[in-house]
Amino acid sequence: MKLSAAPYLVLGAGLAAALLAPSPWAHATYADALKAYQDKNWPAAFVEADLLARQGKPRGQALLAALYAQGLGVKRDLGEALRWYTAAADQGHSGALFALGLMHLDGRAGKLDLNKAKELFTKAAEKGHVPAAHNIGLIFAGAGGGTPDWKSAAAWFSTAAEKNFPEAQYNLGILYAEGRGVDKDLVKAGHWLSKAALKGLRDAARDYGIMIFRGDGVQKDEKIGAQWLLVAANKGDVVAQNRIARLFMTGRGVDKNPIEAVRWHLLATEAGMPDAQVEAFAGSLSGEQLQRAQKLALDWRNKTGIRPPTGRSTQIVKDANQIKTNSQ
Repeated sequence: MKLSAAPYLVLGAGLAAALLAPSPWAHATYADALKAYQDKNWPAAFVEADLLARQGKPRGQALLAALYAQGLGVKRDLGEALRWYTAAADQGHSGALFALGLMHLDGRAGKLDLNKAKELFTKAAEKGHVPAAHNIGLIFAGAGGGTPDWKSAAAWFSTAAEKNFPEAQYNLGILYAEGRGVDKDLVKAGHWLSKAALKGLRDAARDYGIMIFRGDGVQKDEKIGAQWLLVAANKGDVVAQNRIARLFMTGRGVDKNPIEAVRWHLLATEAGMPDAQVEAFAGSLSGEQLQRAQKLALDWRNKTGIRPPTGRSTQIVKDANQIKTNSQ
């Protein structure tokens, strides 16, 4: 198990949504800026946001900063992004405080400054910005190179978890499972992991599935555990793909299915997790069965669009006694 740092590492649509949070100061023209942004009409969004920003409107300033930071509708300019985020943050805009904290955390503000990032995240969290509370937890957990303070990390993860932030729920579950910053409690671990899994978090589905399969802190049920592992496998989790391959091979929690076993084994192997036991099992299949497994693996890749992290692709199996992968 490992902590999830997704919101700390990825800006994306979640940050944009935070920056666009409603504010009582906005003029009607902000609706035009918002619509243009949502429609990906970047030039129009820039014109509207620039007008609002120069009128001193914090939401316009935050949106203009986001456009500069991402190079949307204007040439990417981190200096301008920093300027406008700061202007909005000075007026208490929680999304801008959060974005500014990220810039200090990853060095885009000029240098990595954990203390400044934590200060900005804290101000945002005090205004109810949930991802900011989660990020403070990550900093206390050692993200960015700081010394871990697990008790403080658990407290901040708890704050965000109670407000239904799935990554914080997952991380809090991991701390309870491992007894870091809190007393080890597998029941509470299962509680928080289940919440994160139900919200679609892949890592949570995998770890919760393993807990149910083993009966760690929750009622043991191999069938339900296997289903959660299958959910994670279908989301591209390589550990889950390996585990579900073994389950299809042995018939534990699922009906025994050698073709499904090899299909998931191929996908896990592509992603860097080979398994000698399943590999040997695959050698007992016929050439036709192996090719069916191969087709299912390729169909899954095409349907999900999830590619192996190293760019590997599986060859069509021609030898019934050997499964080959081709690293390109």
